[in-house]
Amino acid sequence: MAEYHLTSPLTNEDVSKLKLGDTVYISGECFTCRSRLQKYIFDEKNVLPFDTKDRNILIHNGPIVVKEDGKWRLVSFMPTSSIRFEKWGAKSVDEWNLKMIVGKTTMGEKTAKMMKKKKCVHVSPRSVSPNLWIDSIEVQDVYLYDELGRIEAAWFFKLNDLGPFIVDIDAEGNNYFDRLDKDIADRKDAALKKLGIDETFEFTKLY
Repeated sequence: MAEYHLTSPLTNEDVSKLKLGDTVYISGECFTCRSRLQKYIFDEKNVLPFDTKDRNILIHNGPIVVKEDGKWRLVSFMPTSSIRFEKWGAKSVDEWNLKMIVGKTTMGEKTAKMMKKKKCVHVSPRSVSPNLWIDSIEVQDVYLYDELGRIEAAWFFKLNDLGPFIVDIDAEGNNYFDRLDKDIADRKDAALKKLGIDETFEFTKLY
C-alpha cells in the first residue's frame, strides 16, 4: 500500500491515483458538516453560503470550538461516522463538487456510484485520537453558526498534514470494507473447522 500527502484543492489526478488501503495525509483548506447542514441545504432548499471550488474536501465532523480573545480555538476534533449521512452523500458529492470526504466507517452504494462518476474518494481515520490532531488544524472561519449551532455549523479549517487516513472508497467506487467482508466470509468455514466449531453453531443473541 502506498502513502500520499495531498493538498487541497484536490484534482481528479490526485484522487484517481489512490487505491483501496492506501494511507493519506491531508493539507490545505476544507470544511465540516453533519446532518443538520445537509438537511438545511438539501431538504429545506437553502443556499450554501460559500463556494467549495477551492475547498473540495468535506469532513464529517462536529468540532468542539471555543472563542478566546476574539479568536476561535479548537478544543477537540474527531471525524464522525459517515454512513449516517448516506441519505445526502451522493448529492453532497455532486452539488458541492467534492473530491474527498473524510469520516469514520464508510458510505453506501449510492454515494460510491456518484464518487465514481465525479472522481471523489472517502477516507477513514486509522485511529481514534481526538486531541492528537489539534496541532494540525487551524480554525479559519465558521458559517451558519446562528442558524445551526456550534456543533452543526460549517467550520472552515486549514490542515497541515492531518492523518493518517485509509482510503476506503476509491474513485472507481470500490469499497475496502466490502472486500474485507468477502475475505472474512471466504475464511469463515476454514476458521470454524480449525477451531473445532460445528458449522451449525449460532452466536448468542444479546437482545
